[in-house]
Amino acid sequence: MNDLILLALLLDGPQHGYALKKQAGMLTGKHEMHNNLVYPLLRRFVRLGWVRERTTAGKRGQTRHLYSMTNSGRRALIERLSDYGPADEHHSPAFELRVGLFAVLGADTRDEILRRRAEYLRSQDQKLANLQEAMDLGEFGGEVVRFKRERAAAEMVWIERLARMSGKTHEESGREKRRVKG
Repeated sequence: MNDLILLALLLDGPQHGYALKKQAGMLTGKHEMHNNLVYPLLRRFVRLGWVRERTTAGKRGQTRHLYSMTNSGRRALIERLSDYGPADEHHSPAFELRVGLFAVLGADTRDEILRRRAEYLRSQDQKLANLQEAMDLGEFGGEVVRFKRERAAAEMVWIERLARMSGKTHEESGREKRRVKG
């Protein structure tokens, strides 16, 4: 996911490596992303042709590297964001990253991501409901399960709002898919 974050930070234009590691750190909730993660990823992106590197002079005479995304890099980012697999459905940060970058994804891709995350949340909620019914979780165990179910319900409300923002509701999308299949 760090690679997606770094690539996404280049969508708005060229950046120096130092700025990238600071911004990536903010997005991941850290002070900064470590050099040993940022610079190898940037070298890989350059090697793949996703990013162009150019040397510039710094304010104090040092050499600085400026990184910019290529068209190939933009296509690769969109392709990788669109690839929303089962592991991503379970991983809130992977879902949230994609939502944050919905502007670069097509409506159908956005809708598919929202649908799959909603299905995962419904499945998890059902498992938690079954757990509540089958076991005496005690006061605090029950509180944890209630909290998790409330959080899932709140995310479902958010997903519906995102779907409306994207131009479709999941019900409309489901009907469209059934019409195409049937």
